[in-house]
Amino acid sequence: ALANPTETGTGTVTSVATSGTVNGITLTGGPITTTGTVTLGGTLSNVNLTTQVTGTLPIANGGTGSTATAFVNLTSNVTGTLPVANGGTGITSLGTGIATWWGTPSSANLATAVTDETGSGALVFGTAPTLTGVTLAGAVTGADNTVTAVNLKDYGEVTNAIGATGGGTQDIDLNDGNSVSATVDTSANTFTFSNPTASDELCGFTLTLTNGGSQTVNWPASVDWAAATAPTLTAAGVDVLVFYTIDGGTIWYGFLSGAAMA
Repeated sequence: ALANPTETGTGTVTSVATSGTVNGITLTGGPITTTGTVTLGGTLSNVNLTTQVTGTLPIANGGTGSTATAFVNLTSNVTGTLPVANGGTGITSLGTGIATWWGTPSSANLATAVTDETGSGALVFGTAPTLTGVTLAGAVTGADNTVTAVNLKDYGEVTNAIGATGGGTQDIDLNDGNSVSATVDTSANTFTFSNPTASDELCGFTLTLTNGGSQTVNWPASVDWAAATAPTLTAAGVDVLVFYTIDGGTIWYGFLSGAAMA
């Protein structure tokens, strides 16, 4: 026998113990006295990913992206409950756990305040933010929502420049702007109005019409004129007409605001 662990010597090993379990992996097959097979089995659990997994994980597996392909697929190959400090949240599958963590709002993550709408790239805020000194870099769509208690300064209205009507039927679509310009030419022209705002909201537009009297102009039957008579338009010149409705277009009130404008 050796006197102490630091001494060296020779001899014959008659038995090697091969058993035990670490992090869910079990070693079996012992003891081995001459020859034998050592077998590893079980499921790896509670691995400290901070110290034992190296490299950049692909985005699909919770990483930041890489061209490397030799790393473990955590989505399919890691099961068990991961410690919170190493990226887990007490879930049984890291792959589905990350999706749940990001996709389900909770007080512990950014998804509480901001989520990404599928396919649109738009941001939806769980709690309405307070905006101060905002400069818009593009168009904003209000989706027919109400804006209250605002002061407007230096604003304009988009003009739907129809140009020559070409005769026949010409629609004035309020989705294209509440300022409209058109020129009557070639033959009789029938105007139609479409897409006013909903009933009980005032919706109006101004029509700057050139050479309206050069051809026959027919207006929608829903237009109410003063004394039930449509105005006489200028054959060679500009007239300005105003229309508005408060019942979603059931009745349009029409006015000749300016004739033969010079």
